[in-house]
Amino acid sequence: MTQDTPDYWTQLARTYQQTLGENWLKMFQSFQGMDLGQAQAVLTQQAEHPLHIAPDKLQALQQQYLKDWTQLMQQGAGAMVNGDRRFAAKAWADNPLSALAASTYLLNARLLMEMADAVEADEKTRARIRFAVEQWIAASAPSNFLAFNAEAQQKAIETRGESIAKGMQNLLHDMQQGHVSMTDESQFEVGRNVATTEGAVVYENELFQLLEYKPLTEQIYERPFLLVPPCINKYYILDLQPENSLIRYAVAQGHRTFVVSWRNPDESLGHKTWDDYIEDAAIRAIHVVQEISGAEQINALGFCVGGTILGTALAVLAARGEQPVHSLTLLTTFLDFAHTGIMDVFIDEGMVRMREQQMGQGGLMHGRDLATTFSFLRPNDLVWNYVVGNYLKGETPPPFDLLYWNSDSTNLPGPFYAWYLRNTYLENNLVKPGKLTVCGEQVDLRQLDLPTYIYGSREDHIVPIAGAYASTQVLPGKKRFVMGASGHIAGVINPPEKKKRSHWIRADGKLPKTFGAWFEGAQEHAGSWWPDWAAWLKGHAGKQIAAPKKYGKGSKYKAIEAAPGRYVKQKAG
Repeated sequence: MTQDTPDYWTQLARTYQQTLGENWLKMFQSFQGMDLGQAQAVLTQQAEHPLHIAPDKLQALQQQYLKDWTQLMQQGAGAMVNGDRRFAAKAWADNPLSALAASTYLLNARLLMEMADAVEADEKTRARIRFAVEQWIAASAPSNFLAFNAEAQQKAIETRGESIAKGMQNLLHDMQQGHVSMTDESQFEVGRNVATTEGAVVYENELFQLLEYKPLTEQIYERPFLLVPPCINKYYILDLQPENSLIRYAVAQGHRTFVVSWRNPDESLGHKTWDDYIEDAAIRAIHVVQEISGAEQINALGFCVGGTILGTALAVLAARGEQPVHSLTLLTTFLDFAHTGIMDVFIDEGMVRMREQQMGQGGLMHGRDLATTFSFLRPNDLVWNYVVGNYLKGETPPPFDLLYWNSDSTNLPGPFYAWYLRNTYLENNLVKPGKLTVCGEQVDLRQLDLPTYIYGSREDHIVPIAGAYASTQVLPGKKRFVMGASGHIAGVINPPEKKKRSHWIRADGKLPKTFGAWFEGAQEHAGSWWPDWAAWLKGHAGKQIAAPKKYGKGSKYKAIEAAPGRYVKQKAG
């Protein structure tokens, strides 16, 4: 059978469908944190409803493939690898077998993705197919195998096998620690060279420690500033180094700054619920900051899941007739979960019900599983790049504080996690007025009539920019929306001194219904969005007063230990 016969293409389509079905479950089994029940359900669905590609689309793909294949043979085996950094080393071009493997792989990978896009199915099924095919393509790259990786082979020859021996040592080390090393973790220690902004723990309970930071100015603003980071990872992403610390930046702007440092849950906290995190953490932190500062109102910031928690807490307080927060900042946060992007491929009724059965009454969602899931959202950058470097080339990844933080995972209580999945990602109940009862109160985000600064990152794959923008249509108060360049973390951690990236603002302040309409009227500005936010927050911080000489207040809220405290140093089991 040759490529110019119809039977060839019919068989190729069937092989594609069969391979997708067979490898879907295998791919998910390689994820430590994936939901195998969901994968099996998809396999069953595929068996009952075979994938279909329209004949005219399949014919167009046939013709384009033949054209590309002919061009590849005419130009040489290495023609297609230009621009793909996995095959950029000179050794690939110098080795005909490796060059042919790389070029053929890229050609076939493109065909598979085009076929995935051509499948006739509902959008969620197509998104799942695309995701599965992307994972399979990333895993099957010839660069991942020593037999084809010319660069790794050349290094093995040059080092007389030392690189292979070192790669085996790296593999054994990573198997013992339970995750692929993305950086030289031995070079970092929390409190020594990351999370070093000076401060103290002034309050703690079983869920969190409250950190207060030493003022850097003689005068501070009368309204204190509370940051609520995500509990899905550790707070010091906001305090990696002095030069890129958002926490230190806020302190230097004259704000009396407090930060929630979440405890890394163990089995003793496996029964904690969403209500516990709202009542005993977010609301408690707000009240403690009020008591310590003596301020009637504070300013507050929520980052990612921390913003969802903070928004829920403020809605609970509003239902109780309390308005303790004067202004709100939301960084890459979902309140409306209608546009969750790639994360939607994991969420359906069967998956959520399975999690509820597994851990809805107690247990832990382990941090390593969550970290693995997030890494595979960008498999080439966050998985296979390190597999190749660490194991095939025997390299030690360079020290990088951001990747050290990324590997410092946290657990979540099972009931908290199960509630969160159902009521946000699956059913989007948080934006339905009165639908949810949290801490005994009906939640209605329309009651949060306060100034809000909403930030989203343009290339964010965890909170897509449209999802971040959706909060502008939920909250009723005066709002300012700003978009920054880059992704979920790099877009947020962008200090002005670096003079990197850019951000977008609408001069007219209008917030139309969709992000696309907003972007049409937005103007790009060079550099960080931090100064814009600082100017906005200053306008809500009140008058200046003398900076306190001590942490906390009296004997009730005295310094317990130096920042960053014990909780942030606890490792996920």
